[in-house]
Amino acid sequence: MNENVSFYRDTWAEINLDAIEYNVKSMVEHLGGEGTVIAVVKANAYGHGDYEVACAALEAGADMLAVAFVDEAISLREKGMKVPILVLGASRPEDVQVSIDYDITLTAISLEWVKKAEQFAKEGVLQFHIKLDTGMGRLGITEKEELDELIQFAADSSSLSVRGIFTHFAAADELESDYTDCQFAAFKKLLGGISNKEWLIHCANSAAGLRFKDRIFNTVRLGIAMYGLSPSKEMNKELPYSLQEALSLHTKIVHVKKLPKGGKVSYGATYTAQEDEWIGTLPVGYADGWLRQLKESEVIAGGKRVQIIGRICMDQCMIRLPEKMPEGTKVTLIGRQAEEYIPIDEIADRLETINYEIPCILSARVPRMFLRNKSIMEVRNPIIQSHSASKG
Repeated sequence: MNENVSFYRDTWAEINLDAIEYNVKSMVEHLGGEGTVIAVVKANAYGHGDYEVACAALEAGADMLAVAFVDEAISLREKGMKVPILVLGASRPEDVQVSIDYDITLTAISLEWVKKAEQFAKEGVLQFHIKLDTGMGRLGITEKEELDELIQFAADSSSLSVRGIFTHFAAADELESDYTDCQFAAFKKLLGGISNKEWLIHCANSAAGLRFKDRIFNTVRLGIAMYGLSPSKEMNKELPYSLQEALSLHTKIVHVKKLPKGGKVSYGATYTAQEDEWIGTLPVGYADGWLRQLKESEVIAGGKRVQIIGRICMDQCMIRLPEKMPEGTKVTLIGRQAEEYIPIDEIADRLETINYEIPCILSARVPRMFLRNKSIMEVRNPIIQSHSASKG
């Protein structure tokens, strides 16, 4: 390991910033210069690293950022991010002034919210986007009358400024569904009579941005596709350009032993060796996000797929080796090694979930190594950084 790498365990995630840049540039080119790209970096950029991904996305042509909560926006501001940041989720009206102070754009979810927000805007102007609920059933306005009243209320206020309006599709990644057509029609109906050309108007998430160029208006919120992951398995057949997966996960064998026939492995002694076997121990477990349900799944060691055996522990798991391998052998849990490849979708299938969830569940104690042109640019290790900050 590079001597400048600031972590002291043999498990780490690699984030390929070139892949992030490629995926963003590909969307920009797909739009043909006709739309703004909002890079969605909520949830620590889907587990990839918010600031580093944000920088790569902006360099690649994204125009602004989006997060889920005010705390995430403040974190980016305090790391030096100057571009517009939109908070997509519901924010407390009493947090309006801190959002103004940090130049954060909030989301208005109702007329009532806007009226309360104005009361807390003591100094400066609150910028916000209006959220319309066209069928997601989560947040937003559903009635034209309420929308028009909200817009007029903001126009009459010296402390409120509407900067955009948007909705969210519930099924844009489902090729056989016509629900997106219904939502799009509802969105256009609610927008009727609104002609402010300075507003950002957005309904396209990654799936809609990839599939429906006619439903972009002037902005695409680029989320899962920015990380090189398809919004759904169905869409893999109809992508307008290829996606490059940005995250890989690696560890090293820290111990090797020969287990005699009949020997047991891990909690519950659920695994029994059918013959003499070489067993490798890996320093990664469910506290890192490598969940217990991944027992009997495969990883890549020495360029070969090998099986996890026994129950996955909090901090460790064991693999059955085809032959004795040296301690320190690199093992790939997600990503490519030699001719073998384990994509995030494979892990999602084993866990019976969606690919979005896999990078998000990798815990903060897994260091993130950021790469450019296959060279280490930076390493983020929240455990040591937090400890250092507390000492200061």
